[in-house]
Amino acid sequence: MRYIIRLSYNGAPYCGWQIQPDATTVQGEVERCLSTLLGTAIRVTGAGRTDSGVNAVNYILHFDTEGELLLEPERLACKLNAILPVSIAVHELVPAPAIPRPADGSFSQDWHARFSAVSREYRYFINLSKDPFIGEWSWWCRYPLDMDRMNEACASLLGTHDFSCFEKTGGNNKTSICTVSYARWERYRPVHVDMMGYPDGGYLVFTVRADRFLRNMVRAIVGSLVDVGRGRRDPSWFSELIADGTRCDAGESVPGHALFLTKVEY
Repeated sequence: MRYIIRLSYNGAPYCGWQIQPDATTVQGEVERCLSTLLGTAIRVTGAGRTDSGVNAVNYILHFDTEGELLLEPERLACKLNAILPVSIAVHELVPAPAIPRPADGSFSQDWHARFSAVSREYRYFINLSKDPFIGEWSWWCRYPLDMDRMNEACASLLGTHDFSCFEKTGGNNKTSICTVSYARWERYRPVHVDMMGYPDGGYLVFTVRADRFLRNMVRAIVGSLVDVGRGRRDPSWFSELIADGTRCDAGESVPGHALFLTKVEY
């Protein structure tokens, strides 16, 4: 039987989501704890990979068991939270939905955490002044940024394109084509700015939504947009980069600690 887990994690202690030898990963920790509780080896499948240090909110994964659980799902979720590291929090554990088979009207459990997803959303946080209370979750950019110029460049991201210019070299994707449905910078104001009486130092968040993302894609996009915001590149350069550029032509990748996978839609 297939079950779904919805959880959030602080990516700082981990070398990304995906399990790998001789490295601590989110997937590895979840599998270790689930296997301990269920008394058998459990493998989990996530909605997608996140890079080293990247965070996730309401991340979705699934796992399979032989028959139904001996524990109620809510009880298993509670026990799982008790033994997982504090950096990983389980919010929900439920049976996967049955999917109707159009041919004969029967139902199957073909729902898949990765392949059933229709879109994913990431957010990247930037602060333009030094802030000791937000540094763990936001990147301190030491240059003034023109948000209007960056949003003008964002228009080139929308639609279906080959985004290999933002893909980390050495990837094994069958295709670099993605469809971006939303990309925009906005200002936001953290609660502590008012609470502590700080002046507004300039807090920006970039939100991007697509059907899929390539390895390192969001961090490379943000680094390239920052070059536009600093005035080092013209907004029109962005469309040229997507059309004909390579990874060497794009901007540097920004740090991973300020990046959050914030939504997966099915």
